Amino acid sequence: MKCEALEPATIGEIIEMALSDHASFDQIRALHGLGPDDVKVLMRQNLKPGSYRAWRRRVRAFADRREVYK
Repeated sequence: MKCEALEPATIGEIIEMALSDHASFDQIRALHGLGPDDVKVLMRQNLKPGSYRAWRRRVRAFADRREVYK
């Protein structure tokens, strides 16, 4: 897993991007080379369980709303 070899500062930047509603998984992949599944694993390892579930709920809801507008 690529997540284990990352520096703490990089992990913090990825978490910040993932929590932001303005950064997509594609942008994270372009900057850091991590796909959506890798980001989910990293978030699960570094967030509290409730925070991770709330983030996943928000990401899923955002993706569902985005499909409606296409």
